[in-house]
Amino acid sequence: MTQAAPTLAVRATAERSAATARTATKRRPNRRIVLNIILGLFAILWMIPVIGLLVTAFRSTTDAQTTGWWTAIGNVFGQHWTTTNFVTAFTNLDLGTNFFNSVAVTVPATVLPIMFAAFAAYGFTFLDFKGKEVYFAVIVGLLVVPTQVALIPVLQAYVAFTKATGIPIVGQFPAAWVYHSAFALPLAIFILRNYMSTLPVALIEAARVDGASHFQIFWRLVVPMSMPALASFAIFQFLWVWNDYLTAYIFLGDANPVLTQALYGLLGQYAQGWNLVAAGSFITIVVPLIVFFGMQRYFVRGLTAGSVK
Repeated sequence: MTQAAPTLAVRATAERSAATARTATKRRPNRRIVLNIILGLFAILWMIPVIGLLVTAFRSTTDAQTTGWWTAIGNVFGQHWTTTNFVTAFTNLDLGTNFFNSVAVTVPATVLPIMFAAFAAYGFTFLDFKGKEVYFAVIVGLLVVPTQVALIPVLQAYVAFTKATGIPIVGQFPAAWVYHSAFALPLAIFILRNYMSTLPVALIEAARVDGASHFQIFWRLVVPMSMPALASFAIFQFLWVWNDYLTAYIFLGDANPVLTQALYGLLGQYAQGWNLVAAGSFITIVVPLIVFFGMQRYFVRGLTAGSVK
């Protein structure tokens, strides 16, 4: 009897554990279903503006000006659908010039902050110097500074530089490169430093023992292993600069207009070209979509790395 009692107790405990596990297993599918429904609703809400833009892109000017796009969904066969908007938008966007200008602004404004931020992140991660944490805290604090607050001061600095040196910078591509890169550096350093802090320190130390310099360690070890973080920030920066209107308008103006400025021009003098703007928007997002889906496999890895150590 003395040995049977513990055996019965063990069996009872095992049965309770099995019952609990079966109950949890039954609940998991229900939770997943609820979670999928919630995420689906959020996805639908997020897609509503895109759906409205797509519907407007196929509507005539009269329909777009007189009724909302949601009325077209309820009266599909009573609308005048047309593809002329895409043809007109493609022609008026002047892709031969404006597309080149957008690429000429976006690519350097993406590469420059990545290059400088990678050097800085390496220093904050693997070098020891006085005040390192304070400097990094200041850089993180700069993330809250909006880009709009510096537009006028930077423009005045550009004008003063031109007067002092005789080198025109306003209206030229470097004016946008410097501005975009300066405001992108804090986020780039933050992302890359967090990612580099997850890299194996033993590997870096082994390279140092073998006589590798910081330059060799950076280019041969750290940069290849940091590709997910580099790609993640490249996606962010590329999309931001490609879709930017205000900075290009202030620093480039009509001298080197980009696609977003041409897209605004489709609206017309009396703001009657919403259907053309909608069609032009889908034309201009082709390149960002290619960049995003081409680098998507790095995106999540680069953002989540360093969040938990």
